[in-house]
Amino acid sequence: MKGVIFTELFNVVEQSQGANFLDDLIDACDLPSCGAYTSVGTYDFAEMQTLVAELSKRTHIPAAALLEHFGQHLFKRFHALYPNLFAGHDCPLRFLMEVEVVIHKEVLKLYPEAELPSFTTLDHTPNSLTLLYESRRGLAPLALGLIRGCLLHFDTLGTVNMEADPAGFNKAVFTIQLNS
Repeated sequence: MKGVIFTELFNVVEQSQGANFLDDLIDACDLPSCGAYTSVGTYDFAEMQTLVAELSKRTHIPAAALLEHFGQHLFKRFHALYPNLFAGHDCPLRFLMEVEVVIHKEVLKLYPEAELPSFTTLDHTPNSLTLLYESRRGLAPLALGLIRGCLLHFDTLGTVNMEADPAGFNKAVFTIQLNS
């Protein structure tokens, strides 16, 4: 997993809980990297799982809710860090439909070793979009937050529903409905 995800998670935790809380969280997780991440490095996904599980335990907030909140933050940060990926986009649905074929293609140019989830468009109308998310990492709640962050970014009102696979968060269907 790319280090930018870890560094941004640490920023969110530090902003909401403080630097001492973050230090204690890192110490409690006994991470192989010792919690020393660079934004361009690549790290074992198991470290993210460990951090989120411990954060959930310490805050009494379900991991899925933490990931969703983090996803909304991450969308804003991706826009700030990679503005070229957003150039020419003015519609959240069009942007989301292009994640797989345009955005991920550009991400792989920057980070060829990145393992990205897949987003398949199942259905779309001018005001709605249905996407299938698939990833071995099971981060559908993070994807939900990113999608909600996308609507906020484009200042668009609407609803986002997630139907996760009963087996877990490796597969989910997202239905995005814009308000008319």
